[in-house]
Order: sequence, then structure tokens, then C-alpha cells
Amino acid sequence: MRPPLEAPSLDEIRQARRCIADWILRTPLVRLHLQDAPAEIYLKLENLQPIGSFKLRGAGNAMAAAAPHQLEEGVYTASAGNMAQGVAWNARRMGLPCSVVVPDHAPRTKLQAIRRLGGKILSVPFEEWWDVILNHRYPGQRGLFIHPVSNRHVMAGNGTIGLEIAEDLQGADAVLIPFGGGGLSCGIASALKAHSPGTRVYACEVETAAPLAASLQAGSPQSIDYQPSFVDGAGGKSVLEEMWPLARDLLQGSLVVSLQETAAAVRLLAERHRVIAEGAGALSLAAALSGQAGQGRIVCIISGGNIDSERLCSILAG
Repeated sequence: MRPPLEAPSLDEIRQARRCIADWILRTPLVRLHLQDAPAEIYLKLENLQPIGSFKLRGAGNAMAAAAPHQLEEGVYTASAGNMAQGVAWNARRMGLPCSVVVPDHAPRTKLQAIRRLGGKILSVPFEEWWDVILNHRYPGQRGLFIHPVSNRHVMAGNGTIGLEIAEDLQGADAVLIPFGGGGLSCGIASALKAHSPGTRVYACEVETAAPLAASLQAGSPQSIDYQPSFVDGAGGKSVLEEMWPLARDLLQGSLVVSLQETAAAVRLLAERHRVIAEGAGALSLAAALSGQAGQGRIVCIISGGNIDSERLCSILAG
């Protein structure tokens, strides 16, 4: 059993912002104008990052924090696609070799992006991939392992989003965040706890992969019957034991939405606002539109936009 992680401090998140400032985009926070919306909704558009995902922040901060001797043999990660791109993009920037362990259901668009960025792909069955997430290593693989979730430097990099929200929309009532393993939500919540303690922070999950909701209900980390879907960048078989105390203490709950609600949010973003979001990236908007987060000023983290064109066309076609 791994020891629980500590949340990144405000100083660590501020240091991360200074560290990554030269290569990430300070993404815009834009108002979603819908007459029938249950709240005043704002979109934090992390899909506009150079790799189409927030993962650039955490991956870059973790690799910058590593000692030179740790990077001598390069880096690797385990990812369905977006963290892989974040690590590969930063590895190319730093002149390092990069490998990525991906589950065999990873979408083609993300695999193509990994190759384009110079990453070497190791495709394995989902169970084997999940073991890498749990054990923080892939047998026989050389280089520094950058965990996509359970890494304090990764969480600090993700937390820079919270700093930007607090500065751009003071006193937001709630922030809704797609939940994969908790690295994004706990990082943002750590920043907001210091800057905007009255802001509620919710995880957002899809009904086919909602381990946090099950764990919160039971009061302990739970395993679930994970069902792969087009929401490939969020959810898993269980809440990681080392992340459970952070998620339990920092988040106000998990808002669970259906696949249909998620697809509707993807479609609304594309058709009405010309924003391309992948399934995971639209979870927060789906939750906001469901009314589960209440009224007031609600920020939805649009975490990524790396969706296969065929899948997007299918969703747009209804």
C-alpha cells in the first residue's frame, strides 16, 4: 500500500507557474451564453493548449523538477493519450527520449499525436496498463516514470489552472472538473483552497466509469465495473489509494452524468460555441447543465479537445 500524498502547497503551485510560464498558454475563461442554463456558466478552455489538453502543465512541471541524473535515460508514462502527449511534448522540448504505455482502447487521434511528438508507443491490454498506474512502473522499461496522477509536481502544475481562475473570476461559486485519477481536481482545489476558500470544487464522472462517486458513498476506495466508452480520458477501475485522502478532503463531491448527457455537451460546445471538446473534456459542462452543481457562477474545466474526427462526426449527427 502506498502512503497518501500531500497536497501541493500554494508556494509550490506558484513556483510551478513560474516554471512552466514560457511554454504553456494561459487559457481564456469565457462565458457560456445559454438562455435556459441553470447557472451562470464559464468555460476554462484547456483544450486550447498546444497539445489540446491541460496535461502540458503537470508533465512539464514534473520533468523540470527532476534532477539531471534522473533524466539520463529519458522518460516514460502510462496514459490513454493526453498525459502521453504532455510528456512527449516536453521530452521533445528537452531533447529526451520518451516512451508511453497505452491501453489497447486508446483512440487513434491521440496515438497519432504521440507518434507525431516523437513518443514510442507500447500498447498493452487494459489490465496490464492499469497495473502500471497502480505500481508506478513498467517492468523492463528504462527512464524516469512520470505518473499521470500521483505526483506532487504534476498536481502543482495542474494547480496553476486554479490560480488563473481565482484571478479571472473572483468568488466563483463552484468549479467543475473532469475526474480521471484526481491529479487535476486535487491540484486545482489546492490552489482554490488558499485563494478562494468559499468556492466549491466538484469532480465530474461518467456513469460507466465513476469510482470516486462509489468511493465517497462507501467512505473508502472502491473498485467498479469499468466500461470503456468515448469518454476515454476520465474514469478508471478504482480510486488510487494514495489519492483517496486528497480527493475525499478537497472535493465537495462527484457529479455523475450519463453518456447521453456528455455527448449532448460535446455537441452543444461544437455547434453553438465552436469549441471542440473530447468526451472527458465535456463532462464538466454536462454536469453543470444537469443542475447538480446548483446556481450561481460555475466554472467548467474543458480539460481537452483530442477527439477522433469520426467520433465527433457521429456525436454531431446525434
